Amino acid sequence: MEKPQKILIVAGEASGDQHAANLVKEMRRLGGPFYFRGIGGERMRNEGVDVREDIVSLAVIGFFEVFRHLGTIRRIYRRLLADIDADRPDAAILVDYPGFNLRLAGDLKKRGIPVIYYISPQIWAWGKGRIRNIRETVSRMIVFFPFEEALYRQHGVAVSFVGHPCLDHVRSGMPVEEFRRSHGLDAARLTVSLLPGSRRAEIESLLPVMLKAAELIAKTCNRPTQFLVLAAPSVPLVLIKDLVASSGVQAVIIDNCTYDGIAASDFCIVCSGTATLETAILGTPMIVLYKVNFLTWLYMRILIRIPYIGLVNVVAGKKIAEEFIQFDATAPRIASYCAAVLADTEKLSSLRSELALVKAALGQPGAAARAAQAVIDALRQTSGR
Repeated sequence: MEKPQKILIVAGEASGDQHAANLVKEMRRLGGPFYFRGIGGERMRNEGVDVREDIVSLAVIGFFEVFRHLGTIRRIYRRLLADIDADRPDAAILVDYPGFNLRLAGDLKKRGIPVIYYISPQIWAWGKGRIRNIRETVSRMIVFFPFEEALYRQHGVAVSFVGHPCLDHVRSGMPVEEFRRSHGLDAARLTVSLLPGSRRAEIESLLPVMLKAAELIAKTCNRPTQFLVLAAPSVPLVLIKDLVASSGVQAVIIDNCTYDGIAASDFCIVCSGTATLETAILGTPMIVLYKVNFLTWLYMRILIRIPYIGLVNVVAGKKIAEEFIQFDATAPRIASYCAAVLADTEKLSSLRSELALVKAALGQPGAAARAAQAVIDALRQTSGR
């Protein structure tokens, strides 16, 4: 019987945990045998990964917010290196989480352990100087976006573009009419969904602003409106219920039906992140909100070198979804823009056409399987198997 390859796999956030779990599942389907161990969360554990540490549960967002958990993260890092030294893996797969994983890539390189990096750090937005470090420490980079592939090739980094995994799972499972009927929605009203994020800090920062904007939209829009709050499963539902109740806004809270809710909406107000791509794939016009700790915001103002913060706009290469960032993310500004767009059917139609182009730019379904094959090929090159 062939001896399993020992693979270290490290993910530090909820999205990375999901992508890593899907990658492990596809790798086992396509090849093997493999033994996976490392850092991750519940989804990786459910796919049979021997999860030694869990950073995912910290749900840290922002540069300066990390400092609150720095001691814990450092202890986890030291324990991870000790585990690597005690039982050397054949290779490592590092999934996103660049603050932790780029440093780890250097320590793995010193130990002669091949590194495959899945989901590129956003070097195109800030920190392009990190490409040199990546070139020196990473055997292969596996990326979601075609412009990332071009950038890495330009700098001599071995890279594989696999498309975006969202195309594999972002779909509506329920007809719009059935969804609206099952949740007591009025078919004659415009439906606006609020997507306040998947982390507690995002919810607490953005949902009150979104709800106040919803109240103003209901008063100023020339068409009758109704509102949904689409709750991410990673956030306690009681938090969202309490914030909605205290706002006084009549909004229907939808739990575990996010994609159906987006597809049944005429417009979405979305926390910046992957959710903007998911909303684009489903073809629903949106605006993007982003608001963080003040010190984090100052730091980002210095570092970020691209004109847009929303992934939907980054992929498009232009502003499709209006962005309300930090001090501009106020209820009156948001409501004024949304009310105007909701009253303009031609504008809404144009936005849907632009979003279809964004979806096309993300590649074809099957990204997780292509990523798994790219990893297996890279492992064969480094191990000689």
